Amino acid sequence: MRERTRLGRITSGSFVEGLTARLETRNSVEDMRVGKFVVVQGDKLDFFSMVTNVALATTTNALLSDPPDGDAFVQAVLAGTATYGTVELEPRLMLPRNLTENLQPVKTIPPHFAPMYDADEDDFTQVFGAAGGTLFEIGRPLDMDVPVCLDLHRLVERSNGIFGKSGTGKSFLTRLLLCGTIASDVCSSLVFDMHSEYGWDSRAEGGHFIKGLRQLFGDQVLVATLDAKPKHSVDGTIIIGLNQIEVDDLLPLQDELNLNSTAAESAYILQDRFNEQWLNRLLGMDSEALREFVDQSGANINSLSALKRKLSAVARLPFVQAQADFSVVDRLIEALVNRRHVVIEFGQHDNMLNYMLVANIITRRIYSRWTQQTETYRYTKNPADQPRPLMITVEEAHRFLTPAIARQTIFGKIAREMRKYSVTLLVVDQRPSSIDAEVMSQLGTRITAQLNDDRDIYAVFAGVSGSGGLKTVLASLDSKQQALVLGHAVPMPVVVRTRAYDETFYRAVGSSKPHVSREQAQAEVDELFS
Repeated sequence: MRERTRLGRITSGSFVEGLTARLETRNSVEDMRVGKFVVVQGDKLDFFSMVTNVALATTTNALLSDPPDGDAFVQAVLAGTATYGTVELEPRLMLPRNLTENLQPVKTIPPHFAPMYDADEDDFTQVFGAAGGTLFEIGRPLDMDVPVCLDLHRLVERSNGIFGKSGTGKSFLTRLLLCGTIASDVCSSLVFDMHSEYGWDSRAEGGHFIKGLRQLFGDQVLVATLDAKPKHSVDGTIIIGLNQIEVDDLLPLQDELNLNSTAAESAYILQDRFNEQWLNRLLGMDSEALREFVDQSGANINSLSALKRKLSAVARLPFVQAQADFSVVDRLIEALVNRRHVVIEFGQHDNMLNYMLVANIITRRIYSRWTQQTETYRYTKNPADQPRPLMITVEEAHRFLTPAIARQTIFGKIAREMRKYSVTLLVVDQRPSSIDAEVMSQLGTRITAQLNDDRDIYAVFAGVSGSGGLKTVLASLDSKQQALVLGHAVPMPVVVRTRAYDETFYRAVGSSKPHVSREQAQAEVDELFS
């Protein structure tokens, strides 16, 4: 064991309840913060543990009935004898003394009076690895300057979530993960960028501008938009045709369109009769045509009339026309297949109706392509047919994944089924409690900034063993640049001071190629969209 300064000794504990350590007299309780990491040295193993509570204790209750009145000398005499501090610990991993052996999940506890030490850089490197390759630094411990790394290969194996109340930096965390996955080439990324934050530069809270993915990675990242007159260069303008809209695309829009419970039934009757032209045919019906269709199909005339009136709002959207093909969308999908990345900016069309409609239509197209490609690969066993891993980033995810509709929407299907087809979600949301519980259980890694609502905190930890202490840790996070990371991509839950998204970060993850100007980048992708 290397030379360390002892913080305290284990005095009690259990496998279920965790450990309690009494602090050495020289160590102040004010230095023991919730979320701090320590190592408990057992007889055979070291226990990498997290502080979940700090407490004051005395050897006699009589002292509390007549406490000393601010006399520093008396307090110094009592400290460590009659009064002392304790910390509660949650062991997270067992570290073998032989560094060639693998980390082990906690299956036992250390003996009485086992010494407790600060976790140092070597301990963190043993647990989280050294940054490089597909080990990506997400941040650093609150009280140390050593990288905490995510395993990006493990990250993209499953769907993941970024959570936190408004103003806690969810978009910055999302940028970090997107940059990490793009730089390491572990997957292609499709980003539905509601507020135009990820493609080109955007304005941060402090008023300064931060770089977008296109500026960092050049023509590896394509930017498409719904704006007919975008404010900057883009690689394609998306037009949605009424002939491309299916009933399932409208189910998540019930609130936005004020659809009642019978609307879906009427819409399915239309789709069964007219196939992809169902919406065009509905909107083109006059009162006589509506009555004729009702007589033939048995649909309800009032429900059908209301459906026509409410869906006319979709036809009036500026990026919607009666007929359109999937040429632009399919070219973007080809870019994803060919190891590139796509950001879809909504520009001036940044409301939930537009966002949910477009995201559903494009994602449904992707679902079909990746499912077909996977089935081809299973048949041929040819590595060239294996689909490229794809991560789809969606904001305000609870709007697509509420318990009422999660089983019917394309995003719900992806969260539940598509891991085996190499498609995963990165859901970004401030209300995880509004997301279907089954979908939450499928999220492999959760990166959570500050949350205050008890329901949201409970939702984040649903299905996580030993989450009692973690809830306390999450509640104590600062509102900026702190997050709790847990799940498949890290060996154990950890609180980090998140990495800064600044010039140092740009240099670390940016493309090694010379900077690509907007004009040059546009020229390089003209061939793709010609």
